[in-house]
Amino acid sequence: MIEEAIQPGCEREHDFALIVGGVPELTREVEDALFEAGCDDATPSIRYGLLYMEFSRSSASIKDAMISAIHDVEKANIGAEVERVDTFNLVTMSDIARRIGRSRQMVYQYMTGERGPGGFPPPVCFITKNKAFWAWCAVSYWLAQNNILRPEDSWNAEVVSAINNALEMAHQRDRHPDLVNDINRELNAV
Repeated sequence: MIEEAIQPGCEREHDFALIVGGVPELTREVEDALFEAGCDDATPSIRYGLLYMEFSRSSASIKDAMISAIHDVEKANIGAEVERVDTFNLVTMSDIARRIGRSRQMVYQYMTGERGPGGFPPPVCFITKNKAFWAWCAVSYWLAQNNILRPEDSWNAEVVSAINNALEMAHQRDRHPDLVNDINRELNAV
């Protein structure tokens, strides 16, 4: 398994943030409940009406750290529901360049095949005619396959994306269970 090859299993610190709904204000009672539930390694704050929790959690993997933090937030019994891990999978050319410490020109050359082996992932959407977005998971995989990014960084992007997809699916299922069930049934029939 790729995760086992990337990490030897020893614990280390993982820094990440969770965006949490259902907690409109940060009171002493909320802070105490979170602390007692195991979130003593987090700094909570309110941003745009949502609870924002910055963690520095010791764990063998980023996946274990994030999943345990999600469980700890929800077991605080304060009405908290984790919306997502605070990261954005859609990135611009500038974002890619910044994340890998290369120039935009170098990233453009990867995209056009002028540099590297070719096969750079295509954009997943356009916000305007000239403003494209790429999926960081696909880009980081390509970068790791071509020794431009550490495999661990690509794996971590996959983990965050999978957790956010699962959280979003759970939220959609709560809002519209019949719709989600119909779509799953129809997609699986193919």
